[in-house]
Amino acid sequence: MSLVALHTRYVALETLRVPIAVVSTVMFPLLSFLFFVVPFREVAGDPVAATASASQLAVFSVFSVCLFSFGVGVADDRSTPWDPYVRTLPVGAGPRITARLVNGVLFALLGLLPLLVAAALLTEASVSPREALLGAGALAVAGVPLLFLGVAVGYSLSVKAAVPVAQVLLFPLAFGGGLFIPPQAFPSWLDAVSQGLPTRAGRDLVIAATTGADLPSAVLPVLGVWAVVTGAVAVRAYRRDEGRRFR
Repeated sequence: MSLVALHTRYVALETLRVPIAVVSTVMFPLLSFLFFVVPFREVAGDPVAATASASQLAVFSVFSVCLFSFGVGVADDRSTPWDPYVRTLPVGAGPRITARLVNGVLFALLGLLPLLVAAALLTEASVSPREALLGAGALAVAGVPLLFLGVAVGYSLSVKAAVPVAQVLLFPLAFGGGLFIPPQAFPSWLDAVSQGLPTRAGRDLVIAATTGADLPSAVLPVLGVWAVVTGAVAVRAYRRDEGRRFR
């Protein structure tokens, strides 16, 4: 446990030494909410619509952390001489990976906090304690395939390649998943494509948890398939990196 705490401390310090990374994690979901939700009273004044809007931006915040903390962050670690040294130590990968996971959760919470405060103060969004707990659990489930996707990027690419790939993945998957515009505004063909994306499935799961909306039957199978596929790619990328660098 002490090794996990030690690794977590140093991973957090490394992240905090790049303040713009922290600022972008915190500000982007909040600014999106302030510009695209709060000014529109037909959304901000409707408790269900405002809660759904805050929920889908919460999924975007978690997705962003998964791609940049686990994707770019891991690729950056691999580019330093310190990372190969740590990976040769006899403690194994457990404390290091757990610390990265804990750090991602902490920064995801850091990004969610101002968004939730703005939603509570500036709109009619509201959730009961039960819905809040269900929403937190739904966010954790929705983040699993996105976490594996970030890990796969981090262990497959150099840091120079990981940054543009993370950006290329982030915005199309976020837009296609209805994290910026509700899928009800999509044309039928885009809505059909959207329902197969992990971001759309995660969005629908979190909104169902926080608003009590009906959960589409395809959501959990889509998340399960994406978790298995991205998990297999992440494991393969880790083993390939391990075999290539430590044979």
